[in-house]
Amino acid sequence: MPVWKEVNSSVGACARSPPAASNGTGHGRKRLGGKQEVGPQSSGAALRKHLEKMTHWFHRNPLKATAPVSFNYYGVVTGPSASKICNDLRSSRARLLELFTDLSCNPEMLKNAADLYFSLLQGFINSLDESTQESKLRYIQNFKWTDTLQGQVPSITEDEAKEVHRSLKIAAGIFKHLKESHIPKLITPAEKGRDLESRLIEAYVIQCQAEAQEVTIARAIELKHAPGLIAALAYETANFYQKADHTLSSLEPAYSAKWRKYLHLKMCFYTAYAYCYHGETLLASDKCGEAIRSLQEAEKLYAKAEALCKEYGETKGPGPTVKPSGHLFFRKLGNLVKNTLEKCQRENGFIYFQKIPTEAPQLELKANYGLVEPIPFEFPPTSAQWTPETLAAFDLTKRPKDDSTKPKPEEEVKPVKEPDIKPQKDTGCYIS
Repeated sequence: MPVWKEVNSSVGACARSPPAASNGTGHGRKRLGGKQEVGPQSSGAALRKHLEKMTHWFHRNPLKATAPVSFNYYGVVTGPSASKICNDLRSSRARLLELFTDLSCNPEMLKNAADLYFSLLQGFINSLDESTQESKLRYIQNFKWTDTLQGQVPSITEDEAKEVHRSLKIAAGIFKHLKESHIPKLITPAEKGRDLESRLIEAYVIQCQAEAQEVTIARAIELKHAPGLIAALAYETANFYQKADHTLSSLEPAYSAKWRKYLHLKMCFYTAYAYCYHGETLLASDKCGEAIRSLQEAEKLYAKAEALCKEYGETKGPGPTVKPSGHLFFRKLGNLVKNTLEKCQRENGFIYFQKIPTEAPQLELKANYGLVEPIPFEFPPTSAQWTPETLAAFDLTKRPKDDSTKPKPEEEVKPVKEPDIKPQKDTGCYIS
């Protein structure tokens, strides 16, 4: 219904796309992270220069766009407290939308703006006496947002990586909370393929978890953790992407093909990672023949991921077209697989003389830690501006009656103009 569409769209956009750009590791469908520096370098120009050095080679649906909302209820608003609520709603919503594309914004600024807006909006949603009843204003306002699929009728610091990681877990928690607590209350079920539909919400939850786990993997590699742990994390991440893809598999291909192609290539990419590091583990256990076979499987999957990158770039669908295989984060894995395989083959020819199995080893890997769970989400408390007197100042009996006999023209929702941040090929996935 009207208000929950607003909640899902704008909180979801806020969670999935804090506008400080890509997290730089190639992780994330929406831009997250990007910590603002302190001091003279914190100007917009300096931040833009910093962001332009980041690598992002991930799938990105366009930012969701919304029609303007004035919160003008002529006749209904009968007192100054109600008028102030409406003015504050209008200004706080406008500010939140501005921050979506503000390159100088950081996650804390975005959260504060979202909390302010939704604390005010709570009076349109819930009863002030904390009962289970809805506010009498629940249906006073309609919100229009574009849909994710059906459209409109690099180098980062450890602190930045932590911001990205936490933002993605918060995003997963937001989508999970909406799916479990609010979307089931809709009087009219969401249409198939629309943003409130359960398959899309579930895909968002899983993908947020997968992308947060990519940050975990990047950090584990930089800290030179045991190959067995990295292999297990990569395998779990590949499974997340496979699960997200399965969630979207029954959607109309004309809308979901590009998104699913991204999920396919990420699944292949991280399965290749798992086989690569599993091969290192086998070699350390003097199982050189099995290590070679594991690396051969990694080589095959990496080649498949390369092919999927090309297909992804050629697939029509929402979101800008990028070239994942051209970025260093992608290319580094290819070099790692090649070098590790050659090392195993040399050692087998000089030392082990082991037979190479015909079948690839079964990956039965389970990470003991580092797995991502959504952070539980709750809306901010209702603004203190909402009192029984303020609510009483909204008189719905004076609301103008709609003339249902006259068809209303569909209002065009203009797409969001996003800042153009060009990826560079000379940066990779480093966490310092």
